[in-house]
Amino acid sequence: KISGDFPGRNALGKQKKFMPLSEPRIALVHDWLTGMRGGERVLEILCSLFPGAPIHTLIHIPGSVSKTIEEHPIHTSFLQNLPFVQKKYRYTLPLMPKAIESFDLSQFDLILSTSHCVAKGCRPSSRSLHISYCHTPMRYIWDQYEDYFGARNSSFLTRHAMRLLRPALQRWDRESSGRVHHFVANSTNVQERIRRFYGRESDVIYPPVHTEFYIPGPETSDATHSPFYLIVSAFVPYKRIDIAIEAFNRSKLSLKIIGSGPDFRKLKNRAQENIEFLGWKSETELRDYYQRCEAVLFTGEEDFGIVPIEAMSCGKPVLAYRKGGACETVIEEKTGIFFNEPTVESFLGGLQKLQTRRWDVPTIRGRALQFSKERFLREITELILNKTRDTFDLSRYIS
Repeated sequence: KISGDFPGRNALGKQKKFMPLSEPRIALVHDWLTGMRGGERVLEILCSLFPGAPIHTLIHIPGSVSKTIEEHPIHTSFLQNLPFVQKKYRYTLPLMPKAIESFDLSQFDLILSTSHCVAKGCRPSSRSLHISYCHTPMRYIWDQYEDYFGARNSSFLTRHAMRLLRPALQRWDRESSGRVHHFVANSTNVQERIRRFYGRESDVIYPPVHTEFYIPGPETSDATHSPFYLIVSAFVPYKRIDIAIEAFNRSKLSLKIIGSGPDFRKLKNRAQENIEFLGWKSETELRDYYQRCEAVLFTGEEDFGIVPIEAMSCGKPVLAYRKGGACETVIEEKTGIFFNEPTVESFLGGLQKLQTRRWDVPTIRGRALQFSKERFLREITELILNKTRDTFDLSRYIS
């Protein structure tokens, strides 16, 4: 249980009463704006629901996110002014709690945060209502700490520094969860983490996937189709792309990897000639690769995982690690295959199973349609209206 008198809760831990408002002032809070990934897709829909609502974020790289987001007033923290922060912002993790707390949100009545790091720890005023869409409690300091700061993935100095900093960051993360009145989890996987680390309950609303854009491509003949497998991922330790690289080094099959990140050089140096690194691609280019690949490979444990659903929306099967969000989206032997252990041998066994099955495109795409943008818009709108029913009149305000 969280102790203390946090904003929006009285000394007994009960919800404070709010003055009903017909025209509430609304703020959006997001960790950082450095690219369009799953978290930014959620923010994008909130932006469309509340046009003109200001966005408070630690760091913003102009032009890195969609026009819908960029059109909103964007307020950044003091981290924005640090040298080289746009490329090295992850190294400012110890400063992020102070940075997110530095925003003055006293003028706002409703705060909607989208958080996988510190956004949920912003400070609402005592009269503000705070709803947080949580992609995960801060993974770097909780269940994936070893993936980021273990001996395999970090230097001695980094490991030593994080051993000293981790307890304070965990304490802040747990205590600042009391500043949220209503949590929304992006999966039952994350719902369990919120319960375990914060002692809080949450509603589950799966993130949106652009299923109208990601569609199956035209059938191609063997003469025009050069078979390859595909990974779409940031290059960070917990994604475990190293497993797929070693497996394809052995199998000699063609593998294309779309993405970038701090582990690029390490992964590139391990890969043989049958493995191609393509960098990030536009959405149109990405869809083309989805449509032409044999299958999409998903090697890490994700909070939810947008990539498998984008692939399934294009009618492609997925080979996924049997842990995390993929267990809620991929249906074994109907839309994909699981491998059970984070090892090359287990991965190769799953790849062999995937190659021997015939896959039905309408069945695979039908599963993806259950995670559409329209479904998310409907569910998040209903939740916000329900949670604010006794506080604000949003029925006329939501765009």
